[in-house]
Amino acid sequence: MTRVDTVVVGLGVMGGAALRSLAARGLRVLGIERFEPGHDRGSSHGATRILRLSYFEHPSYVRLLREAYPLWRELEAMAGRRLLHITGIVEIGTPDSQLVRGTLAAAREHDLPYEILNATELMRRHPAFRVPSEFIAVAQPDGGFVEAEPTLAAQIALARAAGAEIRTNTTVRAIEPRQDGVRVITDSDAIDVARVVVAAGAGISKLLPDLPIRLRATRQVLAWFEPRQPDVFDAARCPVFLIEGPHGTHYGFPLQPGAGVKVAKHHHFEEVVDPDDYDRNVSSSDEAAIRAAVADYLPAANGKLNAATTCLYTMAPDGDFIIDTLPGEPRIIVASPCSGHGFKFAPLIGEIVAELATNGTTTRDITRFRLDRFA
Repeated sequence: MTRVDTVVVGLGVMGGAALRSLAARGLRVLGIERFEPGHDRGSSHGATRILRLSYFEHPSYVRLLREAYPLWRELEAMAGRRLLHITGIVEIGTPDSQLVRGTLAAAREHDLPYEILNATELMRRHPAFRVPSEFIAVAQPDGGFVEAEPTLAAQIALARAAGAEIRTNTTVRAIEPRQDGVRVITDSDAIDVARVVVAAGAGISKLLPDLPIRLRATRQVLAWFEPRQPDVFDAARCPVFLIEGPHGTHYGFPLQPGAGVKVAKHHHFEEVVDPDDYDRNVSSSDEAAIRAAVADYLPAANGKLNAATTCLYTMAPDGDFIIDTLPGEPRIIVASPCSGHGFKFAPLIGEIVAELATNGTTTRDITRFRLDRFA
């Protein structure tokens, strides 16, 4: 049997962040990944993820984001490459939409810089958009995007450099609390450790059958369109964006050279799937659900479909995160179901998990993310 201090199960962005933070603290840590880091059957693959400071989901996230931003810069410096791109962000909808109301509430509570643009001002400043006259936009200078797969690769490389061991293409079959620690049983051996971090995304429910809530894995679709007017989607003219309207909530990015304009529907069809057996092909109805918003609000992007792919959201019942120890078992830390909006917090969540693993507590307020909120 292999013996290390800590095992991290799942090396997506959260597991990778935890692995790096734990290794940096001098722990003997082993990361186990069922596939290869950056695989396309989870939530961490692809080119980009949006970064935003004013948070429409709830104002309490803002204080965490204020900590996360400098940690992204620190990660860039350690990795020796750029990961974070500040383009600004516009969040667009009617004044009474959840997106606009929530964004303004967070910005005002935390005294964040923002500007309200009416439809005419938005389209004059950013000609990529065509929106109804009743829409407004909340423009913020601090939004942007991070490079997803390069972030994951940087975390893994830094963890290795700090002494972490990594096993890929290895399936964890069970996680068993024992009197003197935790036993992690894989398809090839058993590993006794002091503690385990479970960051397996949609696979958590099968690994932790005693988890006191039901998690849902939902299938999401992302698409890249060939723009008819590429110049208006240049990052200098087009920020990252979210739009809420009759088609749902969509998000997107400036033009990615060689790829196109990326647009996706947030909570695409709410399609609950088995994470081990779901359709990863993109159908015509999937494309239509995204293209409808592109045609209405981004007509200059409504060219041919260059590419499309799927990913998974792992949803908690209330749409918030789960960062906590397993009830009755403080040696097992759950750090993953981020309900489709967690990537931007990854460096900070890695630090929080490392604190929980080494101290049994954290200096950050994670009350909103604890499991006892469901009691």
